[in-house]
Order: sequence, then structure tokens, then C-alpha cells
Amino acid sequence: MRWREGRRSSNVQDRRGMKLPVVGGGIGGIILLVIALLLGNDGGVPNVDPSSGSNPASLSAEERELADFVSVVLADTEDTWNRIFASEGFDYREPTLVLFTNAVDSGCGFAESAIGPFYCPLDERVYIDLSFYRDLRDRFGAPGDFAQAYVIAHEVGHHVQNLQGISEQVQDAQQGLGEADANRLSVMQELQADCYAGIWAHNAEERNILEQGDVEEALNAASSIGDDRLQMQSQGRVIPDSFTHGTSAQRTSWFQTGLESGDVESCNTFEAMIE
Repeated sequence: MRWREGRRSSNVQDRRGMKLPVVGGGIGGIILLVIALLLGNDGGVPNVDPSSGSNPASLSAEERELADFVSVVLADTEDTWNRIFASEGFDYREPTLVLFTNAVDSGCGFAESAIGPFYCPLDERVYIDLSFYRDLRDRFGAPGDFAQAYVIAHEVGHHVQNLQGISEQVQDAQQGLGEADANRLSVMQELQADCYAGIWAHNAEERNILEQGDVEEALNAASSIGDDRLQMQSQGRVIPDSFTHGTSAQRTSWFQTGLESGDVESCNTFEAMIE
């Protein structure tokens, strides 16, 4: 991915190395996202100066470069979604991306890095511990900078859903449903975020910032974190009713749908998956 000459986003908040305040109370319900999407009670977000947090001198060159890369990817998603929203006569409200280490206090509650990157609709922030990218490469077998970019684009896809009112509609619809039916709606929501990530990739391709092999990296990442593959790896069997993100085949298929069409209308996973 040709990213080094790209614009850097001003919407990155670096909390790496910060000491968290003592957190009281419980965390609300959890919906898995990428590896897990946290949707907890509003625990509040501490007031943080975006320029504070991490100590640049304590970060390795690799850590600094990775944060720089994430900032460029976020900026590129901003350019994509600003243009798409403007074409429909709407303003795009850009999300903030929060970098953290080990744990973070978000608007959705306290979260540890083990849950993976997540989007909180209550504070409109994407949260990521950059050590996840090491797991993506080593544990899930999905190396490459465009695999890393896909993760950000997927989480931004959830922000788009939040602005569209889709996230709230899904949560409302899940009320009173059995676990299997509620999970089915979650799968539709996750696959739509994959499709939205594909729309960003479509626009990145038009701007000529993709390199040979980038699309394959993203498809490999989507496949690597399919519910069926993760369940087989962790427990040796697959339980479809417990899926919350979709199978590897579904995730790659919907990412490719967005990539090929570049059209938001093509990402109606809810209609496509109703039998």
C-alpha cells in the first residue's frame, strides 16, 4: 500500500502508556466485533489531551511508524466517506481513533486489548491496541499493511452504520429475540461493515494507492477471522447459531462486493440474507 505520502488525520488520540483511573461498576453487554465489539454501559471517557499520553521517546521506531500508518489510513477513510456522504447531501461526522495499550476506558465501558479493535457508538470512537496487528500476523496468519488497513476500515464501517441509524435499529430489533436470532442480526451488521470496508478499498484503488497483493492481504484477513475458522481453531467444532460475524466465505464475499461495486446500496446484507 502506497501510504507514506498520504494525508495524516487530525482525529487520532494517543493514549498509549497512560495510567487508567480506577474503574467502578460493571461492563454492560458485549457483542463481538472483528474479534469482539464492546457495547457496554456508558462508563464515561476521561478528559485527555490528545497530545499527551504516550511518551514518544519510549516508543520504538516500529511503534511510531505503525501509528503513523494508522493515521494515514484513517485520513483516507475520511476522504472516502466525506465524499460519499456529500454526494447524497449529508455531512459525514468523522470518528476519533484512540490508540491504547493493554486496556482503555471508553464510552462503552472499560475494555482490555484482548477483545481486539472495537468501535463504540456512544462516543463515536474506534479503539485499537496496535499489538493486535502482531496477533493478526502471527496468530491469525494475516500479514501485510493492507490487512491492517482493512481492520481500521471495518471499524470505520461500524461508524458509518451508526451515523445511518443502522446500529440502533439492530440493537432495538435484537431486544426480545432468542440468542440465535439476535446473533443472526449481528452477523448481518458485521458483514455490512466488511462491505463498507470494501467500498473504502474501491476508492483507495481508484486513487492508485494499492499495490500488487494488497487486495489478497485484505481478503486473507477477512477469511482469517471468520467465525467458522476461529471456532474450529479454538474448540475444534463449529456452532453456526453462535456466529456473530459470519463465516470466512461470507466475510470475504461481502468485502469483495464493496470492493467491486463501490456502491453503498450493494451492501444491504440485511435484505440479502433474509430467507
